[in-house]
Amino acid sequence: MPAETHVNRGPIEPDEVGRLVRERLAEILGLDTDEIDLGATLVGDLGADDMALLDLAEMIEQELGERTVGFSIDDEDLGELETVGDVIDYVIHRVGAGVGTSVDRPEPGGSSGSATGAPLAGS
Repeated sequence: MPAETHVNRGPIEPDEVGRLVRERLAEILGLDTDEIDLGATLVGDLGADDMALLDLAEMIEQELGERTVGFSIDDEDLGELETVGDVIDYVIHRVGAGVGTSVDRPEPGGSSGSATGAPLAGS
């Protein structure tokens, strides 16, 4: 019998994405999750540098890659994500659009939707 190479735990809910992003940011930056709100800017408010953002992308890709084959965060997009909410919306949009496809990501600043459940443009 072949070994399992992919574990599918079911659909990824937006709340779960939000929890995952906040927990990983807290772990990387040495903060409490309570200190990380959706409107906090990654660099200005939380003090994340380029290495911290790359670590975040890697951790999210690893976690979601176990559930969504081929999930990735584009390096070019990572530099444009300004707030915690932007990251959450981006990940939700990528997961919802289907992994491995080219997608239009939400505009930074949450203008095309929000991590609180408002629909994203084109959704």
